[in-house]
Amino acid sequence: MNTKSTEAVDRSLFMTPFHTRYWDLAARELKSIRVLAIAAVLTALRIAIKALTIPVGPYLNITFGFLVNSVGSMIYGPVVAVITSAISDTLGAVLFPTGTYFFPYIFEEIMGGVLFALFYYRARITTLRVMLGRFAVTVICNLLLNPFISIFYFRYVLGKSYTFFTLPRLIKNLALFPLQTLILVLLFNALLPFTNKQQLTFTGKTKIEIHKKDVIVLAAMTLASALFIVLYYWYSWKVLGKPLPWNAEI
Repeated sequence: MNTKSTEAVDRSLFMTPFHTRYWDLAARELKSIRVLAIAAVLTALRIAIKALTIPVGPYLNITFGFLVNSVGSMIYGPVVAVITSAISDTLGAVLFPTGTYFFPYIFEEIMGGVLFALFYYRARITTLRVMLGRFAVTVICNLLLNPFISIFYFRYVLGKSYTFFTLPRLIKNLALFPLQTLILVLLFNALLPFTNKQQLTFTGKTKIEIHKKDVIVLAAMTLASALFIVLYYWYSWKVLGKPLPWNAEI
């Protein structure tokens, strides 16, 4: 842990969230009127952005809420992120309904906010850290948690079956991951000079540099993901006799 403190503001930075001080600072954000006001504004913005989706297939959309989600989680941490995520999911479903409301989807929203916070809150932001945070949300929320919840939604609400993995879902997330990482780096570079100056974030640097090794790591992660899709498709087709479907609904 690298700690720089003043009498007025605790500027502690943490390599990982596995530190009691990290969670103490995250919990203290609930007592800050300033942070809560910012959280309210970002939550409202997040709800509005939820309405902006680009459909790319059945039950598959490109969304932009991760931009607000990542910035908010970087500012107020995982504790406040749980609350704002729950509020944005609930109000978003009420104001911009896209189907029958299913409460368990709230856990996907919460998990996304918490994961971003674990990587970005009170951390020295680098391209690698941005990349790992986006990758964690993509895998855990988009590829695992969302299909798992959807299985129960289709079975108990719609009375239908649902396929856990589909080829369009895997390809979409693979294709968007490098682009979303780049967008987040550019977004953070634009915001960090202001948020650090206003003592909303403590990232050590106000500019995130993209080094050659970062590009190599990003390319390696993308290629590894592509290889996983190819191998999984081969396994489904040749071993299970069921190639990956294009439609999640059966």
